[in-house]
Amino acid sequence: MDNLIFFNPGDSVGNFHDYDEAVRSAQIYRESNKIESGHVFVVKGVNNKKFDVFLADDQMINPETDPQKGKSRSQPYYVSKKL
Repeated sequence: MDNLIFFNPGDSVGNFHDYDEAVRSAQIYRESNKIESGHVFVVKGVNNKKFDVFLADDQMINPETDPQKGKSRSQPYYVSKKL
């Protein structure tokens, strides 16, 4: 999957070095918080080797393409898995 999505790193639900651990934690988070609509994303930063977990609701607009609506603290991430 090669979707590029912008998130504020401070909104991360979790930060992991192991992909499988990130997926397990995202699944547990989704179940324990009863998230039925929307998604929980496991994402990988563009320039790093860590995996982060974000809620779909925390997705941001790219401030470079839409500076009026975007948040300046967002960073690009590649979606590794949607749960």
